[in-house]
Amino acid sequence: MAKPTKPRRRLEAEAARALILDATEKRLALVGPSGIRLQEVAADAGVSHPTVLHHFGSRELLVKAVIARALHHINTALVAAINASSGDEAQLEAMIENVAIALERSGHARVVMWLVLEGHRLDGAEVRLTDVVDAAHGLRLARRRGGKYPARDDTARTVVLASLALVGGAVLAPTMLENAGLSADARTPAHFRKWLTRLLLGHFDHDRN
Repeated sequence: MAKPTKPRRRLEAEAARALILDATEKRLALVGPSGIRLQEVAADAGVSHPTVLHHFGSRELLVKAVIARALHHINTALVAAINASSGDEAQLEAMIENVAIALERSGHARVVMWLVLEGHRLDGAEVRLTDVVDAAHGLRLARRRGGKYPARDDTARTVVLASLALVGGAVLAPTMLENAGLSADARTPAHFRKWLTRLLLGHFDHDRN
């Protein structure tokens, strides 16, 4: 009896999408979203220009797909790190630093802002911030030693605050810190993120018994 054939067409489509996304991500880091040309992406990925259009429709939607994939990977790694953490300061600082580095070096934070200003919306299908909130809230509850337990909404607002600080900070922090009148050793983004870590932990552990 012949073995059933694998869905070759579907695998080829997924492979083509991955090649196109990889090629676009490399170009984004070099030229930014305005420098993306679909013909050049197609050449880099080894596919035709119509293939890129078939899978993504437009330059804007292709860039959005690249960012959604990148943020999904960051989100997944962050949830795993939180779930494996005991919640001490060094661990939280490492998590925040890793996210900041991923957003800054890739240029993804700048592209996220560009997409939002262009009217695009990154929905929860790819980037489930609620998963980060659930993981953070579970860790927060595990660290409690009696007393009143915090509401999940409070944890959610804290995660949103940290997310805004990291995405916005990847673009604006150097300028804002320099112009805020901070001392020379306190105006670096890394120093700010250390302060943010202590702020978050202080809030999470408020009234901890």
